[in-house]
Amino acid sequence: MNTNAITAKKPIATKPPITAASASKPLRKPWFKKTLLTLVFWIAGLLLWHGLSLVYGPEILPGPILTAEGGYELLADGTLLQYIGISSYRVLLGWTLGSLIAIPVGLVIGKVDAIRAFAEPFLNFIRFIPPIAFITLFLVWFGIGETSKVVLILYATFFIVVLNTLTGVLAVEEDKIRSARSMGASEWQIVLHVIIPSTVPYMFTGIRLAMGTSFMAIIGAEMIASNEGVGYLIWNSRLFFRTDWIFVGLICLGLMGFITDRAVALLGRKLLARYGVVGTVGGRR
Repeated sequence: MNTNAITAKKPIATKPPITAASASKPLRKPWFKKTLLTLVFWIAGLLLWHGLSLVYGPEILPGPILTAEGGYELLADGTLLQYIGISSYRVLLGWTLGSLIAIPVGLVIGKVDAIRAFAEPFLNFIRFIPPIAFITLFLVWFGIGETSKVVLILYATFFIVVLNTLTGVLAVEEDKIRSARSMGASEWQIVLHVIIPSTVPYMFTGIRLAMGTSFMAIIGAEMIASNEGVGYLIWNSRLFFRTDWIFVGLICLGLMGFITDRAVALLGRKLLARYGVVGTVGGRR
């Protein structure tokens, strides 16, 4: 039998070679679909906003176009950027100081049983008092300047980070600590090489949660005792019945918080990935 003829009649089916372009196609579809859905969502939201503004009138609910015009007006005279910079400075300073103080305090409370027995009931009591309730006292204690506002944000940050750090310390597996002790590690080495690495994800979660509370605190402080800032812009706009400026302030707050949170999440993902800080909202899984 002629084997060459059989081979010629039934050619062997071969798959096309996998190239970089073909391999990337399946990965592009989810990204494109997600982007398209996000775009559709925002367009629908803007249309709904515009429709409601036509129903209730621009004095009550300014539409997207009037809000954009109000934002341009504030940008043109430099007011908006100035207020955004002032509010961002206050939030970042108080939030950073609060986090730096809260992390070691949380580690000490979680590690030392005697301190935890005294401090934990106090923490669970005072954390239910909102930061805005202390505005008047902080104004009396620290004055009407920047110090009272920064301390208020520090207070808003402190307890959230402390409680998350404390939870992380208590969540460390006892077997890890015993294993370190059995190998001759001192208590300081256990804290440095076992407890802190295991607690980093809890610390990071507390820091991100505290960012939102810090924005709430500074807006309350700027509304009551400030002549500058986004909170002052929102509060002062009522005197001129400029609801478009109020919406500009609200949108700026949302953008400030969104950008700050994403920046912190990116830094955490890049710098703390080895400690288990991975992924964020919208990240790949």
